[in-house]
Amino acid sequence: MSTVVETDVLIVGSGPAGASAALALSTYGVPNVVVTRYASLADTPRAHITNQRTMEVLRDLGVEQEVVARATPQHLMGNTTFCTSLAGEELGRVRSWGNDPLVQAAHELASPTRMCDMPQHLMEPVLVDAAVARGTSLRFETEYLSHTQDADGVTATVRDRLRGDTYEIRAKYLIGADGGRSKVAEDAGLPMGGQMGVAGSINIVFEADLAKYTAHRPSTLYWVLAPGATVGGIGAGLVRCVRPWNEWLIVWGYDVTAGAPDLTTEYAESVVRQLVGDDEIPVTIKSSSAWTVNEMYAETYSNGRVFCAGDATHRHPPSNGLGSNTSIQDSYNLAWKLKLVLDGTASPRLLDTYTAERAPIGRQIVTRANQSIGETAPIFEALDGLSPQTPEQLWANIAARKDATEAAEKQRARLREAIAFKVYEFNAHGVDLNQRYTSAAIVPDCTGEETFARDPELHHQPTTRPGARIPHAWLTSGTRTVSTLDTVGRGRFTLLTGIGGEGWLRAAEAQDVEIATVVVGPGQEYEDPYGDWARLSEISDAGALLVRPDGFVAFRHATAAPDAPELLADALRRILGHA
Repeated sequence: MSTVVETDVLIVGSGPAGASAALALSTYGVPNVVVTRYASLADTPRAHITNQRTMEVLRDLGVEQEVVARATPQHLMGNTTFCTSLAGEELGRVRSWGNDPLVQAAHELASPTRMCDMPQHLMEPVLVDAAVARGTSLRFETEYLSHTQDADGVTATVRDRLRGDTYEIRAKYLIGADGGRSKVAEDAGLPMGGQMGVAGSINIVFEADLAKYTAHRPSTLYWVLAPGATVGGIGAGLVRCVRPWNEWLIVWGYDVTAGAPDLTTEYAESVVRQLVGDDEIPVTIKSSSAWTVNEMYAETYSNGRVFCAGDATHRHPPSNGLGSNTSIQDSYNLAWKLKLVLDGTASPRLLDTYTAERAPIGRQIVTRANQSIGETAPIFEALDGLSPQTPEQLWANIAARKDATEAAEKQRARLREAIAFKVYEFNAHGVDLNQRYTSAAIVPDCTGEETFARDPELHHQPTTRPGARIPHAWLTSGTRTVSTLDTVGRGRFTLLTGIGGEGWLRAAEAQDVEIATVVVGPGQEYEDPYGDWARLSEISDAGALLVRPDGFVAFRHATAAPDAPELLADALRRILGHA
């Protein structure tokens, strides 16, 4: 009889959600085991856009520079091009992923990090290697079969796919990060909204030197409007750069009601040739696979001691590049809570806030990603390309935009407007950074409902309101320049105050919970040379912010308070589930 393996947290799945959960838990000193049914980490690019909030998470977990070293940098991501093929006519471009000058300034003001293009087959090894180095036990070819739970823990049955035998892993908590067909989520009975399989798409990974078509307009994405491109899941044919300028991935649609086509090498190459538009360039097909576009989200992310994260809880197309970002952020939200519950600092009630905080985000990004697909249609409409017609008619419509007629001028204007509107997919800075949490782990400060000065999907609005991520501002400490985000995190709470905030400092020292303290002001440990923090903090120098381990403001008091110890103690009781 096999021995039961014991651990604090069992993680099923080694993708972005599972790997980042393992990394965060091991960074916090929480024993954990990762099992994956596969023999290796991801071997195809899959997810790739890595936004600023995710880079902030990776910065706090100590792997930001490793990601930057392997990723395609932001300045090579952003000339999103619409064309008839890479070798064909260009219809227009959108400055994307923070590369519009105005948006670039907003990115620099919003975060100490820069977004990048980090394909999943490069991201997973960074996360997993760091997790294992810090204590994670990783088991390949180990398939999750089922679980039972009781008042003290979860017992999972797994199968060693090499030996063929089964054994049990006993954990205090189980994280299901096993993707869009999550068996853990199914076994846990998590209720889902939306639907699966709304459209069909094909991924084709290939190698080809396409520098002469792309290096002068560097981009992550090239969108091809061609006959048949409206069929399937993303609204147009897509040529995605994996590594400049010789590794690529094509996304092409198929009629989901008719089933996926036979993915032969010949079929894959024919699609590549159509979208590239050059029959002479040598092409090597690496792989091809069919998948379905989904519009599904979990309404509850946990059941008892079982929690799910990533694609197990939100399933959607790759539009807006939100998938792996949201997955990593799910795990980051959950890990510190598990740590504090496991070490006895927090009540298990703290774990209820995981669903309260992350489920609304999951639903939002599923809706946003699918909405972006629909926003591709006006580009075809501008070219009269949605009504049934022959390829010859589509090409004639595209050519007609060059005529010196009033109708052609209107067509050109419609096309420009339709392409410009794709900013909601390619520059949705607010979607990335304007997350707001409402839960028992946030103490509201009665300042009323937040209003946004500009479109909250397009524009980041920094605030220290409880439930928002702490704003970024550059501070100095001696000769060092550090972000406010660098002063928080690392698995512990942080209290920020200024000159006159001594009462808050004494209050922090009096608590049973570890609280790092940061004092900002002239002659203090941290100084605000540009005055940015004074403008962004929304409190007086003697006020205080209590920031959670994930960088979100949990409690705010605008001024000094004679009863600071009681206020802070009460806030912590509420946040940690002891109230």
